Amino acid sequence: MRLVRFLKTPPAHDLTYSDVFMVPNRSSITSRLDVDLASTDGVGTTLPIVVANMTAISGRRMAETVARRGGVAIIPQDIPPDVVGETVDKVKGAHPVFDTPISVTPHTTVGEAMSLLGKRAHGVVVVVEDGRPLGTVSEADATGVDRFAQVHEVMSDDLAIVSPDTSPEAIFDALTARHLHVALIVDQDRLLGVMTRRHAIRSTLYRPALDPDGKLIIGAAVGINGDVAGRAESLLSSGVDVLVIDTAHGHQEKMITSLKAVREVRDRLAESGGRRIPLVAGNVVSAEGVADLIDGGADVIKVGVGPGAMCTTRMMTGVGRPQFSAVLECAEAARGAGRAIWADGGVRYPRDVALALAAGAGSVMIGSWFAGTYESTGNLLADAEGRMYKESYGMASARAVKLRTRTQSGFERARAGLFEEGISSSRMYLDPERPSVEDLIDSIVAGVRSSCTYAGASNLEEFHRLATVGVQSSSGYEEGRPLHASW
Repeated sequence: MRLVRFLKTPPAHDLTYSDVFMVPNRSSITSRLDVDLASTDGVGTTLPIVVANMTAISGRRMAETVARRGGVAIIPQDIPPDVVGETVDKVKGAHPVFDTPISVTPHTTVGEAMSLLGKRAHGVVVVVEDGRPLGTVSEADATGVDRFAQVHEVMSDDLAIVSPDTSPEAIFDALTARHLHVALIVDQDRLLGVMTRRHAIRSTLYRPALDPDGKLIIGAAVGINGDVAGRAESLLSSGVDVLVIDTAHGHQEKMITSLKAVREVRDRLAESGGRRIPLVAGNVVSAEGVADLIDGGADVIKVGVGPGAMCTTRMMTGVGRPQFSAVLECAEAARGAGRAIWADGGVRYPRDVALALAAGAGSVMIGSWFAGTYESTGNLLADAEGRMYKESYGMASARAVKLRTRTQSGFERARAGLFEEGISSSRMYLDPERPSVEDLIDSIVAGVRSSCTYAGASNLEEFHRLATVGVQSSSGYEEGRPLHASW
């Protein structure tokens, strides 16, 4: 049933996130930190954030980082199952609190070490020998140094080494007192992880998303073509915590048939002693689509056709639906059947995430917004002006189709490439103020927590029940935009 309220009778036309605003209620919530942002979708995340299964975005680094903060990343469907299995193993083997270090040997060149620096947000490469840290190298250490020099020649040996049971507050205080950026977590002379001052603070504000064994969670996607059941069994056997059956047009017979086949595999594995892994299916934008996917066995339905930044579906086909109304209708239908939805696409600001949750989404799926970060899978590049960026592309683009059809004949690949509904190359610039996905999550969480306090809600279920939204003009939306320079 629909719980979110409209301030006035809603219009007959559909609405985007930009078309609506939220009205504050009388609230007894005294602090943003009193708000519990655990998702209502049953997947087990402590934040309602899902990283979209886009090849240019979601990989091992992204999965580790986001799960440490409480969300989940979905590995794309065009990654071979054995590679997905390796990724799952690495994520499950990662520490749930400490960040994964970038490690090199003493004889690694400075140039190679610096090429690895952008893989993580903590900003240091750790020089390790026989598992024991010897020093660290940062960009400042390498400034003006020949790139063929070896790291042991330039590394800093002023190290803050702490044990794994040291509290985040103690690590923060130790780094502050010594004016150091990062602490090395060492257990029995072996490097376990790293933690910066900011990471120390974050570890007290977020709860990692963990499986029953206390390991970080990760999801994976499967398409609706080929041996769907076989790939699903391989992914489930590898230890994924959520499985997404994904196609652009989810309300079709082939999706329903594939979903039923995957459900049979999932149930068989669960009956033989495994966990009952949640199945997510989509995408749809109508109550009818939700009902049919629930009948097919979906636990969560992915909602959104055309709102993504890399998607050209609406301009190519005229098909799709404004996302706020799609989420509102589909969430109502799913809740009536005891299921949940993910709002997939169309979010560009924290307000959009809050409005999706107010409309009833269990979690919000984010893609392009996270593309321009250290943790996305692409290589870090620089334009002619020195600005850092990564390349992103849509999963229905010619580039993505080429990857998915790499085992087919050249003729078949060329023919498939003619039909694209996505951007094949886009520069996603890193925000110098927020270059890490964790920085973006901080911003999103701050906004959503504050939205809940304005609504008087202490959790997301209350938020959906208490939220009151209104409809605004384009000038009303513009009025709410901040000015970064005087007029």
